[in-house]
Amino acid sequence: MFGERLVLAAGRRPRRNNFMGKKKVIKKTTEEVLKEGREVEKAMGKSQTVKFKAGIEKAVIYINSSYNNTRISLCDSQGNVLAMKTAGNIGFKGTKKATSYAASKVAEAIADVIQNLKISRVEVIIKGMGKGRESAVRSLGARGVEMDSIKDRTPFPHGGVRPPRPRRV
Repeated sequence: MFGERLVLAAGRRPRRNNFMGKKKVIKKTTEEVLKEGREVEKAMGKSQTVKFKAGIEKAVIYINSSYNNTRISLCDSQGNVLAMKTAGNIGFKGTKKATSYAASKVAEAIADVIQNLKISRVEVIIKGMGKGRESAVRSLGARGVEMDSIKDRTPFPHGGVRPPRPRRV
């Protein structure tokens, strides 16, 4: 193909192939989409080994929502991590990890761990600017997790970086 020379009827050579043009879009069949959904449900059903500590009344949930993923960790009051789930851990891949649906599934998995540990009250601390911030908190509340407080610890600059120097003309 690369060594052959194509000649058109008018005697001109055709242009070289432009490889940066249209991309091939792979469409999934309904069977593949259903299979992927079953894999996510199966991964959510897997119980994570959690160090059981007797007498945990209050815990802290850290929701870290970036543009690419959502991480939720469950800690006791001293800061020891009891359980941690991510969207990739549950079974989402690629850009699907950044969706609010994936964040709600991660929050449901953490809510199951909270119910297994019989934790009565939690404090929620949110960090990051991703899409999964709101949906994770909503799904925690929908699963019956009693939240004492919700704090936003997203870092933002107070002065910013130094501005560029003025242009000399």
